[in-house]
Amino acid sequence: MVEKIISVLAGFIIASISMFGYWGVALMMAIESACIPLPSEIIMPFSGYLVSTGQFSLWGVSLAGAIGCVLGSTLAYWVGYYGGRPAAEKYGKYILVTHRDLDIADNFFKKYGNFAVFFSRLLPVVRTFISLPAGVAQMNFPKFIIYTFLGSLPFCYLLAYIGKKLGDNWNTLGVYFHRFDAIIGVFVLVGLVLFIRRHLNIREK
Repeated sequence: MVEKIISVLAGFIIASISMFGYWGVALMMAIESACIPLPSEIIMPFSGYLVSTGQFSLWGVSLAGAIGCVLGSTLAYWVGYYGGRPAAEKYGKYILVTHRDLDIADNFFKKYGNFAVFFSRLLPVVRTFISLPAGVAQMNFPKFIIYTFLGSLPFCYLLAYIGKKLGDNWNTLGVYFHRFDAIIGVFVLVGLVLFIRRHLNIREK
């Protein structure tokens, strides 16, 4: 089932980039960065493959991908900024999110937001969703944009470069990324379990 979904997404990505060129690369990465898990391990390596055929330039697809990341991340940021905090304050108790948790998130992004956004843009899975909590915590917007771009550019360049080197075998990169996704997913799941246990213990006390 998962393979069929990935196959359909891959077809959509390939068709969009083939049809719209650099704009297609930017659009696909914008969707991926707007909390919609469109696989970047297909978008950028395929773009890199087209670099190897002479249709694109490496820096061209890298910049297009990074700009797309900024656009999609901006949308997710403003959704979190205007809708996330009020919704979290009103309904957070139903998912064990307290005002103290929100204050902790605010303080975290004030102190470490630059690093968190930059580093998260280099990680699969996490990079797709980091913009929403940054918006909820109302991180400084100009800094958010700057560090989103700075983190996205090397990520896009690296995947495109690998796709260029792999040539016709560009799609084999997805296998390794799925393994990495699984590892990150385990860490997220463990963190979620610890979060729930902590809040349930607090309620009992």
